Amino acid sequence: MKNVILTLIFLGIAIFPGIAQKSKKGFPAEIGMVSYTYRHSFQKDVAKTLDTIKTLGITDMEFSNLFGKTAQELRKLLDERNMKCSSFGVGYDDLVNKTGEVASNAKTLGASYVRVAWIPHKAPFTLEVAKKAVEDFNRAGKILKEEHGLTFCYHNHGYEFQPYEKGTFFDYMVAQTDPKYVNFEMDILWVFHPGQDPAKLLNKYGKRFKLMHMKDLRKGVTGDFSGQTPVENDVALGTGQLDLPAILKAALKAGVEHYYIEDESPSVSSQVPQSITYLKNLSL
Repeated sequence: MKNVILTLIFLGIAIFPGIAQKSKKGFPAEIGMVSYTYRHSFQKDVAKTLDTIKTLGITDMEFSNLFGKTAQELRKLLDERNMKCSSFGVGYDDLVNKTGEVASNAKTLGASYVRVAWIPHKAPFTLEVAKKAVEDFNRAGKILKEEHGLTFCYHNHGYEFQPYEKGTFFDYMVAQTDPKYVNFEMDILWVFHPGQDPAKLLNKYGKRFKLMHMKDLRKGVTGDFSGQTPVENDVALGTGQLDLPAILKAALKAGVEHYYIEDESPSVSSQVPQSITYLKNLSL
């Protein structure tokens, strides 16, 4: 009788593997944080803000501002808390004109990536602006990689998805930048807002995406190519319009290395814990 039961169990597993293999609960990658989420708090007290973020279980940071500290001072505060800075965000002008200084600060912080999140332009975004950005990114990215061992990433912001030829300006930028020196950070809201599908874009360009900003857009909001929306339209993950399970599955498959929560809203104290809970309970 015992052998019969075991045989039936074995046959059940073989025929219906879902019985034995349930979806693993919880997003499997480390959850990081963009400093911009806590920008107002960081401006008042960097140390206390780091304590708050660590209390949430987050130790991986992307800094876009030194908040009045030197890179050395900020690194000390991180080290004291066993936290790290994996990506350092800078302005376009600093990337182009102060590449060495940017690299020095990034390496002092312990970052592996340097990121730019906005290309200066007057709307609409044009081919001329895209060409200049490609030139600047290739040049600066080569310096960062060959002279400093750092990887440059450009963070999309929505305006790049205006139509161009058979695709978009974003497609043009991916095609024209050297993958040895230029990669990308996907801000999923700023892919969705101008009408694109983040999961499809991840499937299309795979490993060109090294970093990700995880955020969600309030239901009912209609997007455009402006790269702007009121900060109140940032909502807790899983409560907005984006298909986060599909996006994050595609990101894991593409090999995205760092995932940062970014919430620009004034409701960070309630929304960030809600977003973390959502990710911890997500089944992929």
